This record gives sequence, structure tokens and C-alpha cells, in this order.
Amino acid sequence: MYGKNIRMERIMDRKTGNAVLVPMDHGVSVGPVEGLFDMKKTVDDVSNGGATAVIMHKGLIRYSYRQSGKDVGLILHLSASTDLAPRKNSKVLVATVEEAIKYGADAVSIHVNFGSEDEPMMLEQAGEISRKCSEWGMPLIVMAYPRGPQIKDSYDPQAIAHCARAAAELGADLVKCSYTGDIDSFREVCRGALAPVVIAGGPKMKTDMDVLNMVHDSIEAGGHGVSIGRNVFQSPNVEGIMKAISSIVLEGYTVEEAAKYL
Repeated sequence: MYGKNIRMERIMDRKTGNAVLVPMDHGVSVGPVEGLFDMKKTVDDVSNGGATAVIMHKGLIRYSYRQSGKDVGLILHLSASTDLAPRKNSKVLVATVEEAIKYGADAVSIHVNFGSEDEPMMLEQAGEISRKCSEWGMPLIVMAYPRGPQIKDSYDPQAIAHCARAAAELGADLVKCSYTGDIDSFREVCRGALAPVVIAGGPKMKTDMDVLNMVHDSIEAGGHGVSIGRNVFQSPNVEGIMKAISSIVLEGYTVEEAAKYL
């Protein structure tokens, strides 16, 4: 367990136990998007802004990671699907824990869509990856979402709470899920998950203040940070929005205090 604890300290803030993660795995699922062309600059901007780690697929590392900015943790994403597929909610493994070790990654992440037609396969994969992570002392982040034909509302607090708890019981050291929209319901998500929870950024929001309010409220509810992609790397001021988010998550700033970085 010492190896896992040491690696966790590379992707989370030691003082607060919180994390500021920036996923950059969008290219597989949706193709090239604004903000993920000049990868060296994007990684430098988020690291200079206070990100504790970035999340990416193995093929992206050579184009982006640790070029000139501040040091930042590396999380290798192991699962994928594309929006071109007829069953885009079906995530399959495209990398291994052993590959993550060879790349020098500090943690790995997988994506599970609970409620999908292929949920059994994804649960089986999650169990195997969790076993491998325990064997190698590798932290595991599980991106847990309620998505499938029976899911009427993917932001339903009870469904999100169920996914977060299931991810923890499968062995997640850190759970990523959607914010439920209010402090009280998200507090129940965090209470029930047991493992530390970070929020996803979701679709691009209208304003940076909307992002900061969501981040602040999630921390108030007991969350342990964020895993925000498009609302960071598609900002006109990537380093500024990253500093604002990091100041809330890692330093306890209010929204008003954090807004000075925008």
C-alpha cells in the first residue's frame, strides 16, 4: 500500500487531500476539439495554473506531457469508445496497468457507464483493473456515470449516489461523478461513496462564474476536488480559470476571491 499512497500524493494536494484534475482524453470519444491542438501549451497552462494531474490516453503523452511548465501528475486513461459507434456508452480497455507503469504514470482511470447495455462487461473490466492496481500499488480513478436506456435523468442524485458507491465498492481510490446541482443532494453522494469524490465538469458552461460556483458548492458539500476538461482547456484564459479553480479547491477561496484570476 505504500506505493499507492506515494503515487496518490503525486496527483492530490498533500495538505488538503484534494485534487485538481484536467481530463484531456476527449480526442478518442469526440475527435479533435478546440483547446487540444497545441497540447504542449495546454498542459503547461494547466500545470502553471495549479492542476495536480492531467488525464490522457497513452498516445497523447508524447505530444504533450511535462514539456516546460510546472510538474504535474500523470493519470493514464485505460478505457475508451467513440461517438461514431452505435453503442458509444460501451467502454472497452485500450491500455493496461502495466503499460501505465512503463509510461511513468502516477495513477490510472477507467470509465464505467452504469445502466448501459454493456454494464456487465464494464464491471468485469473494473474488477480486473482494480485487482491489478492493488497488485502494483497503482491508484485507480473510476469515472462513474448513470447512462443507458433505462436512465431517464443522468443528473438524478440517487442514480449518481448509486454509481459513486458502486465505483468505491469496485475498488476506486477516487471517484469521478457529475455534480447533482445542489449542496444538500451532493453531500449525500459524498457521504454514501466513502471514497473521495471529485466532480466532472460536464458540457461547456455559459460563464466562468458558473464553473466557480459549482466547484465551490461541491467542496462545501464534502467533495475532494474536480476533474474538469472543456470548461478549463476551452477557456480564453486557461491558466486564469485554472488558478481560480485551484484556489477554491486547494486554498479554500470563496468564489469572489477566486474571481480575481479571471
